[in-house]
Amino acid sequence: MSQHVVVIPVKPPGIGKSRLVGVPADQRAALATAFAVDTVAACLETPGVARVLVTTDDAYFASTVVAMGADALPDGSNGLNPALVQAVAEAARRWPDLRPVALLADLPALRPAELRTALTSITGPTAYVADAAGTGTTLYAATYDDFAPRFGPGSAAAHAADGAEPLAGELAGLRQDVDDLVSLRVAVALGVGPATRSTLPSALPSVLDNDDGPPSH
Repeated sequence: MSQHVVVIPVKPPGIGKSRLVGVPADQRAALATAFAVDTVAACLETPGVARVLVTTDDAYFASTVVAMGADALPDGSNGLNPALVQAVAEAARRWPDLRPVALLADLPALRPAELRTALTSITGPTAYVADAAGTGTTLYAATYDDFAPRFGPGSAAAHAADGAEPLAGELAGLRQDVDDLVSLRVAVALGVGPATRSTLPSALPSVLDNDDGPPSH
């Protein structure tokens, strides 16, 4: 099995998750942090993931993920795709034998088994996992030479048009990024990780009504 470096871009929590309408700014920041912590934790526990590299301008969050066992890199770029390209260039310098994977940071229901399934399903030079809606992308994998992410509106179609392989399978947690209260409730129903679960009672207690418990990371 190929070994991978998972690159995760993380906005400073204070400016993230603006579409969680009705949730106070400080609680949105706490949820954004919790989503990212659970995403990083799942990656660190996934067989086939040798390194996790977080690119962020939030120094406190960077120290948090380093303490978890990940690596952190300042985000000196403008925009998600440039940040990923910059981080993957650094990953190529540090770990030239690993294969890069870009992953969104808002996947609180991600399970290591799902990520492993996706990684072992890759057969070509580029691949992607579409989000639950089928239009966006939650994961993009490529060789260093072929790495050209197209995250943003319509990214699933953009990646497919570039020749990337769509990855299928039972990947509900990997597909379920959280952008608003509706997607948060779906993630909670799937089972969110411990950081998100512990943050929900103070930030948004009503969402817990559908929670079946945290995933087994």
